[in-house]
Amino acid sequence: WGIVSAGKISNDFTVGLSCLPAEEHKVIAVAARDFKRADDFAKLHNIPTAYASYEELAKNPEIDVVYVGSVNPEHLEISKLMLSNGKHVLCEKPLCLNKKQSTELIEFAKSKNLFLMEAIWSRFFPAYTYLKEQIVNGSLGEIQSVEACFGFDLTNVDRLQKKDLGGGTVLDLGVYTIQVCQWVMQEAPQSIEASGELNPEGVDIAVNATLKYSNGKICKISTSAKEMLENIAVIKGSKGQITLKNFWCPTTLIDVNRTIKTWDLFKTNKFLNFPNSQGLAYQAISVRDCILNKKVECPIVPHSESLLIAEIQDTIRHQIGVKFDRTSFL
Repeated sequence: WGIVSAGKISNDFTVGLSCLPAEEHKVIAVAARDFKRADDFAKLHNIPTAYASYEELAKNPEIDVVYVGSVNPEHLEISKLMLSNGKHVLCEKPLCLNKKQSTELIEFAKSKNLFLMEAIWSRFFPAYTYLKEQIVNGSLGEIQSVEACFGFDLTNVDRLQKKDLGGGTVLDLGVYTIQVCQWVMQEAPQSIEASGELNPEGVDIAVNATLKYSNGKICKISTSAKEMLENIAVIKGSKGQITLKNFWCPTTLIDVNRTIKTWDLFKTNKFLNFPNSQGLAYQAISVRDCILNKKVECPIVPHSESLLIAEIQDTIRHQIGVKFDRTSFL
């Protein structure tokens, strides 16, 4: 593994990798535009090599796959750089700023016959596997609705508040609410209605959206960078419901029969910036399996799903009036 960017999420992903067998997952280099940050990161995680540029990391022939943990506007450029140098890529969500960029990146990865995945880590947790099993085996009956809300007080977090950093709750928090809806519905919404609140920079800081599907199925999502929300996803069917607590990284759910199911996470004593981040290891396991089996996409987060999520995000942002500078909207 090579790690792009020495920020908080890169720290947590690297900690997650450290929970896995060293003979299967080894970080051999980290890069940041500030060499001191890369060097400090390397020393903290016992990584052999630190680079002051992403180009240097891309040219390291020993790296098989790169984790891109940089800010949103850099995802397209950096991921293409890595793919151009023969590296498989796991790119943090959102894959890119919009569907147009995401399409460009996916087509580029296909042209290189290299693996690319948007790092929607939630879907690799055992709770998501269990949820899908209950849907497939009919325990929930006919699926009727999903309600998902995700919010924290993020008023002082620049990457979410600033337009030039690709901010906004739709890209940062909304991807989680959208992906859980799509995990359940398995089809594109037929209509979307959204409303939201923008900050002075024109970045969305609160959003409510209703997604309508075939046969009357419906999803309601809410995001907020102003306040803590309940942060659960409730999946309702004709026979009952399942509730995922902390649904973006769930270790607990309330089952159809109202019993609580819990899964243990990987053990670590290392510092994590975000709750349950050692669970980032689940997606790393899947990435390795895909690469070893010569797959260019992962069936759990396929390219088609990333494009659909991007399209839904584009639609929501368009309806509430968010548009990034220097990028085409669609």
